[in-house]
Amino acid sequence: MSRAVVFAYHNVGYRCLNVLLAHGVDVALVVTHRDNPKETIWFESVQRLAELHGIPTITPDNPNVPEVEEQIRALQPDFFFSFYYREMLKAPLLAIPKRGALNMHGSLLPKYRGRVPVNWAIIRAETETGATLHYMTEKPDNGDIVAQQAVPILPNDTAHEVFQKVTVAAEMALNDVLPALLAGTAKAEKQDLSKGAYFGGRKAEDGIIDWSQSALQIHNLVRAVAPPYPGAMTQVMGKAMRILQTLVDKEQGTGQPGLFVRDGKAWADCGSGVLRIVRFELDGIELNAAEFAAKYGTGKFEFNR
Repeated sequence: MSRAVVFAYHNVGYRCLNVLLAHGVDVALVVTHRDNPKETIWFESVQRLAELHGIPTITPDNPNVPEVEEQIRALQPDFFFSFYYREMLKAPLLAIPKRGALNMHGSLLPKYRGRVPVNWAIIRAETETGATLHYMTEKPDNGDIVAQQAVPILPNDTAHEVFQKVTVAAEMALNDVLPALLAGTAKAEKQDLSKGAYFGGRKAEDGIIDWSQSALQIHNLVRAVAPPYPGAMTQVMGKAMRILQTLVDKEQGTGQPGLFVRDGKAWADCGSGVLRIVRFELDGIELNAAEFAAKYGTGKFEFNR
């Protein structure tokens, strides 16, 4: 029986830990994160899953410290598996497992290496993404690939919807390759790093809408940061507006950005093209177009930002 130490968090961590257990892997320890009270926790708990199965867990702020390294080294693991764990593992840790350390990344590597790959893929209008299991090195997301599974990104999919698909893709990729990996017969393919690039993390303010962009660009931003992410933001009449759902309209528009409300519907003229505003909040309260019109009237409303 192969022994593993698992570094995991979020839904991908939850599902992939289940895969390891289903295949009889001896999971000696789970390293995870404490939930951040400032973060919207919409995903499953890896810690609760581990506790359900009697697996010891630890939640170090930094796993790359001597006491954690010693605790893990004493377990003599064959493998490390990292499933959406948020801290980088450094060389002393990566040298511990006898048969290697593997990470599950939420893109089709070598594309979208780095942070929040699902959100970036939507912002950049990709039509597919997926999950990749690869060997870990000190440099993130550049080790040899063991398994991949693609999923489609449909034109109106939100990041949450795509992330759900990527979670299933991760489970499928791991489940398919794990028998060969445990048997020592899995093949690994070197990445051509020239075919992709690194992307950084995103902050809430990165969701501020630039109305000089095209309707399609803004639509992609809206769906990439839709709840449970912070949302796409603008201002109307000096009030904060969070746009939660849009559709690209067939109208050409005027190229003069502004919000139009009439006949119980809301549109936005963009730098080019028109967006149908399906769901939005004003000053933190969700309104429909008819409710907005009843309170503020109809016609054109300028965007302050």
